[in-house]
Amino acid sequence: MKARTFNFRFEALSDLMFGKMVRDEKRGDETHQQHAERTWKLKINTDKNGDCCISPFAIKNALTEAAKRLQMKVPGQGKSTFTKLFKQGVLVVDPITLTKDGKKPIRIEDVEPQMLSVPSDGMSGSGKRVDRIFPTVHHWVGDGTLIILDPKITDEVLRQHLEEVGMFIGFGSMRVGNGGINGRFKVLDLKEAI
Repeated sequence: MKARTFNFRFEALSDLMFGKMVRDEKRGDETHQQHAERTWKLKINTDKNGDCCISPFAIKNALTEAAKRLQMKVPGQGKSTFTKLFKQGVLVVDPITLTKDGKKPIRIEDVEPQMLSVPSDGMSGSGKRVDRIFPTVHHWVGDGTLIILDPKITDEVLRQHLEEVGMFIGFGSMRVGNGGINGRFKVLDLKEAI
């Protein structure tokens, strides 16, 4: 079995909202609003260089979700779908680097705070709402690498699943796969690394 490495590039079709969990506690008599204003930048995923990124688990999990959604049958495998193959046969090691134009990295100072009124318990329609700040990027290009370990995942199957992620699953908070409108993208490029 020979692993194949693919480089890809995505371009935003909608905003990307970061929502990493913030573990910074309130200070003294700090209000919830003051805490949110002080810590909203901590919700942003960054790599070792301090550039904004999407975590490797986001693309890995999104591909598995796309496989569940598509339910494509594996040729010669009866009713078996690609879900298990994407879950076990794809490796994503590095974060997806986010840039403004495919060149200049998006830095924390490029991210805007967006205040939204959301359910206090995170459950849609549950009643009480609170204001939350979501770090937001309006235009982004994502570059990344993934490794295909299972030879049954062909170039075309991979592309179909990535396109499914881009249109119906997305990345980040309020992503389209969770009933939101964010995190959508189109696949600009997908090439096997030589």
